Amino acid sequence: MSTCENTGSGSINQVRYGCALGAFNSVVAIPGAMPIAHCGPGCVDKQYMSLDFYNGFQGGGRSGGAVIPSTNLQEEDVVFGGAKRLHELIEATLKIIKADLFVVLNGCIGELVGDDVGSVVEQFQKQGVPIVNAETGGFKGNNFIGHEIVVKAIIDQFVDKYAAKNVKRQKGLINVWSELPFQNTFWRGDFNELKRILEGAGFQVNILFGNGSGGVEEWKHIPEAQFNLVASPWLGLSIAQHLNDKYGQPYLHLPVLPIGAGQTAEFLHKVVEFAGIDSKQADEFITAEEKEYYYYLEHFTDFYAEYWWGLPSSYAVVGDSTYNLALNKFLVTQLGLLPVKQIITQTSQL
Repeated sequence: MSTCENTGSGSINQVRYGCALGAFNSVVAIPGAMPIAHCGPGCVDKQYMSLDFYNGFQGGGRSGGAVIPSTNLQEEDVVFGGAKRLHELIEATLKIIKADLFVVLNGCIGELVGDDVGSVVEQFQKQGVPIVNAETGGFKGNNFIGHEIVVKAIIDQFVDKYAAKNVKRQKGLINVWSELPFQNTFWRGDFNELKRILEGAGFQVNILFGNGSGGVEEWKHIPEAQFNLVASPWLGLSIAQHLNDKYGQPYLHLPVLPIGAGQTAEFLHKVVEFAGIDSKQADEFITAEEKEYYYYLEHFTDFYAEYWWGLPSSYAVVGDSTYNLALNKFLVTQLGLLPVKQIITQTSQL
């Protein structure tokens, strides 16, 4: 969390996260899914502008930004309750928007006045509508916390309907839980690359978020995975633990997102070892990837070695916990630089 130093104010400066409602981005990141917000006017817009618009202008696409249906609760809804208004919004949304899954995110007002959003959503669930309810009041934490609330809601209210009593596991199939969608401007590329290297090592991958995902249909196969892979310092860990409790599905926690050949090889070897599969394909893939990687690194080191006197040997990293760990390990082990200061721009809880 970034703070104002030497001012004595202790105030938060340039906050880089939103409230739990900002987890509508986690829904937007699932191809074929549509968020529905039960909150006050402006709530969705403020979250979208700070998390998407001013963060690389990532766009809203077919299910984000200005497209998101919202009840925009008014004073009378606070007094008399907004459940009826939500029911009308869901009915209208189903007529206008086509989606494979709808996720209702309950904001601060709905939670504070006690709107029974779960009951409203249940009426549509009984009609066969693929819809779930997530209690994401902003006071529950930031959008990282909201992300885990939303994911668990989808698992419990939607995915679980497709899970057989005796789930048949597919050896080599992995569910990947990593970065928070939209938080890092380049999250799409990271998810695609994680999927690419894991498939290169011989695995099938439920990447779950981003354009490399199979969308809502892919989520239905979560219980069939051999195990869950958590590739982040802490985000997604409680989800993996939840799946372990629900389906007895084991998980592997690798806190450092791999950057560079050394970290990527180490990462893949650990996944292969945990899965208990033949390492031949992974070894051949790593060898081929390293050949290309070190070709480019070799030509970079010509410049780096020649002009070392004009380049700093120490550095600082400002970023979220995932990238702090990943960049530090790369800069130290691959380039031999000296870490001086690391500033974490996000916290696990508020």
